[in-house]
Amino acid sequence: MRIGTGEHTYEWTEKWAEIPDTQSAREGWAHHGIVVSNTGNVISFHQAEPTVLIFDGDGSLVDSWEATVQNAHGMTLVEEGGEEFLWLADNLSAQVVKTTLDGQVVMSIERPDLEVYREGKYSPTDVAVYEERNGGNGDIIVTDGYGSSYIHHYDKDGNHLRSLNGTEGDGGHFATPHGVWINTRKPDAELYIADRSNGQIQVYGLDGKFSRAFGTGGGQDWLHSPSGFAAWSEYLIVAELRGSRVTLLDAEDNPVAYIGENTGAFKLNEGWPNVSHETLIAGKFSSPHGIASDSDGNIYVAEWLVGGRINKLTRSS
Repeated sequence: MRIGTGEHTYEWTEKWAEIPDTQSAREGWAHHGIVVSNTGNVISFHQAEPTVLIFDGDGSLVDSWEATVQNAHGMTLVEEGGEEFLWLADNLSAQVVKTTLDGQVVMSIERPDLEVYREGKYSPTDVAVYEERNGGNGDIIVTDGYGSSYIHHYDKDGNHLRSLNGTEGDGGHFATPHGVWINTRKPDAELYIADRSNGQIQVYGLDGKFSRAFGTGGGQDWLHSPSGFAAWSEYLIVAELRGSRVTLLDAEDNPVAYIGENTGAFKLNEGWPNVSHETLIAGKFSSPHGIASDSDGNIYVAEWLVGGRINKLTRSS
């Protein structure tokens, strides 16, 4: 099945990832991230068990390992000295860890000692790293998306540098800052924040200074609920949870395509996002959550729903 239009046309592969058919897999609540390794393997997480799953290019499960996190809500892959590592943000047990690709924990990030957490909740949802291979200094950014709606900035050794809550600029206080991405494609790197419940993306410098917000308000109403980011070529690929679509932005942050859009799914399906698989439609998303892309521009989307669904969108040449 082909979806999209023009140069943004994709072949939709329904339930591409071959997750083992067990009762826990069928009944578990999928709510996780997804990444692609340099070898082309796709790494994600089990719906019901604390298990990292590794798939080959055909969607076949080739490896798995038991994780120290309850949920890999946010997954980020980094490369250091020719070796790849995973950063996992666990919203359930409120921890952020760095592991090898076979599951050995090599680092963890502590919640900062801030006044907001005297009573406020901490529930991290994503991680970004200003990688040295991309001209960065190794700094680490953690989003407290399900807790007190803060962004925390650490140096590469895990020392807390600063925290942001959105009131620094014109974008307003973050409301569910769900995902984060560092744009290194311009001379000055920028921090993109998926400010989901505000329906916008906020952009900061790596020095913590506000730059701009876009997608909603001021005549801009083309973003609905940005949840996570992937990137390929000049395009930023945005998962929109309640928008039930994947949105492509050009290098100037302008929308160029909506992919797999299923307008109003969150209103029409009772219990959304944890809907029955009978309500799912091939070629249309229900609740895009985790998103990744490979070197060929193919897109992998993990949806938030009971039993999970990981689809592959193969970019047409």
